[in-house]
Amino acid sequence: MRRKVTLFSSDVLIRHGFYSVSSRQLASSSFPQELSTNLQTLCSNGHLNYALTEMAKLGLQMNFQAYDTLLNECVKHKSIRGGQRVHAHMIKTQYRPPLYLGTRLLVLYNKCDYLWDARQVFDEMPDRNVVSWTAMMSAYSKRGYASQALNLLVMMLRSGTEPNEYTFATVLTCCTGVCGLDHGKQVHNLIIKNNFESHLYVGCSLLDMYAKAGGIHEARSVFEDLPERDVVSCTAIISGYAQLGLDEDALELFRRFQREGMASNYVTYASVLTALSGLAAYEMGKQIHSHVLRSELPFYVILENSLIDMYSKCGQLAYARRVFDKMSERSVISWNAMLVGYSKHGMAKEVAKLFELMRKENKVQPDKEMSSVNSISRHQRHAKITVDLHPSSTWC
Repeated sequence: MRRKVTLFSSDVLIRHGFYSVSSRQLASSSFPQELSTNLQTLCSNGHLNYALTEMAKLGLQMNFQAYDTLLNECVKHKSIRGGQRVHAHMIKTQYRPPLYLGTRLLVLYNKCDYLWDARQVFDEMPDRNVVSWTAMMSAYSKRGYASQALNLLVMMLRSGTEPNEYTFATVLTCCTGVCGLDHGKQVHNLIIKNNFESHLYVGCSLLDMYAKAGGIHEARSVFEDLPERDVVSCTAIISGYAQLGLDEDALELFRRFQREGMASNYVTYASVLTALSGLAAYEMGKQIHSHVLRSELPFYVILENSLIDMYSKCGQLAYARRVFDKMSERSVISWNAMLVGYSKHGMAKEVAKLFELMRKENKVQPDKEMSSVNSISRHQRHAKITVDLHPSSTWC
């Protein structure tokens, strides 16, 4: 559950004295307006390379607005080479990027998966605000470096920078693993101390963290204390119960939310179907499927996978295969759910046929599905089906 941080426009930030102006910036303050407009025109017409060439020609005439235009275009198109050229130009012309541009550079490197470069930009920033700290934490969080993100939070607090709702939402995604619940409780205390406990965005992140860490009672307490609830928070608590195997509780909550008139999205239905799979509740699963069809919701892969899993565990392989065959796109989980469904019901020939179809489509690596096919090979030898299971097999 993440939301984009909307930054103020550059002209507003300059007008309100957000930046300190260096001598290099003052030297470029006479940057002709028509040249700035020319760069914007080139970028808006998709000619980023021409705009970068223009930057090289302008040299010391480049200023904040010009760099901002180019960096925004590079971030928009994830152009790492373009961003590196802009960064190199700043260094070459001894332009010291103000806080806003430094953060944009950090965001660019983060979006392009250049984590080391993002950290280097961050470390070289003379000043940092909550946006730059949070952006760096987010970069670590997205790549699974939870301890680094949490360490940055400690550094940020020691620097005297106050966290905001996006900081807390980002850090809460790092509270995973063995110590995840303990770390999450410490962050929760910080949230209370900073008076963010009633913030819907933070509350949703909190209950999601507790649910994933196994603290379902804490998650429920956070949920009940929310001043208002939306489909995201309701879905998060249902999903939490379903993931922990508390299927009856998940269904009871879903019924309650339905009575209260809550709108459901595809993630809500996927979570409910997970609970129904655990209960093998075929009739109710069929009702949910009909409800999805009537709602005319887009059939995302996650929802279709949940339908396949539910029908398979209820022994309705024909329905599961029907959903599978209608999928416009299949993930590894789709293939595995269908293979495991056939396997658990002893349908060895169907497993072999589906496995062969998977090989022909050549979209899924074989080692992802070995467990289900190996199971058939061990328990259904009388079917006399031979399937080559070695990783070195040649795939068509």
